[in-house]
Amino acid sequence: MGLVIALWLGLLAWAGFSAWGAVDKIAAFPTGDRPAAGSGTNVLLVGSDSRAGLSSEEAHDLGTGGSNVSEGSAHTDSIMLLHLPSSGQPTLVSFPRDSYVPIPGHGRNKINASFAFGGAPLLIETLEDATGLRIDGYMEIGFGGFAGVVNAVGGVRMCLPEAVKDDYAHIDLPAGCQTLNGKDALGYVRSRHAFAEGDLARAKHQREFLAALMSKIASPTNVLMPWKLHSIGVSGAQGLAVDNEMSPWMALKTVWALKGISSNGTSVQVPIAGNASTNVGDVLLWDKTKALALFEALRNDTALPTSVSP
Repeated sequence: MGLVIALWLGLLAWAGFSAWGAVDKIAAFPTGDRPAAGSGTNVLLVGSDSRAGLSSEEAHDLGTGGSNVSEGSAHTDSIMLLHLPSSGQPTLVSFPRDSYVPIPGHGRNKINASFAFGGAPLLIETLEDATGLRIDGYMEIGFGGFAGVVNAVGGVRMCLPEAVKDDYAHIDLPAGCQTLNGKDALGYVRSRHAFAEGDLARAKHQREFLAALMSKIASPTNVLMPWKLHSIGVSGAQGLAVDNEMSPWMALKTVWALKGISSNGTSVQVPIAGNASTNVGDVLLWDKTKALALFEALRNDTALPTSVSP
């Protein structure tokens, strides 16, 4: 019996570390002055339009326009900060991509432009300057890795309050509870044209889906079966990048925290005061007073202000 348990544990370790070895490690952090560390740990989660590992046919099947689209200039529609407190429950914060903020060296622009201008280092520098929070970890996943993980876990069940039809995102989903495969899940978390709230609705759906996906990944059916864990890991490693200081333990801790967001964590978005038309297009303006109160609470591991909404 002891031999069987040892073999099983060895297979689990093999599944995890073989997948981790395929994950891209990048220099994600900016140089120069950065905010002082606060209480807890902050991990930046980014969904990029990278087609890494996808053939042109696979990219077209996912409705992403081809494997070489945006080559050399990555973009992101998903920017979230996971705050892991020193004690207590985690908080997941969305930063809508159209948030209008100062970008070092580029003036004021939509926050996702920082990623296009300078990748992860400039995005992190922009967020740290705007929030005063220090980013301690970075995880980025492209289209192929996202869809692959969803398919590897057998799809993710979501209950949609209304039908969602969006030709831009290549989805036509009925209202009600259903299991989304990789293609439909990718379209759903990218969709904004189907909703009156646009980018704000998309950010909310991204947080909800991410929590549901991580809960599915962390289920005993997946994490206790070496072959399933290996399949999920290999699928996720396609298009996945993390900062080169992140350990496998920190990555696992991040996934486990995301798993609990839907049940006992907190999921919010940066408070928005309104929108405006600018030389870079229509943008979202943060409510400075409420946003600063949110960032201060995260920095000090104190209760979130009641003015912050999901």
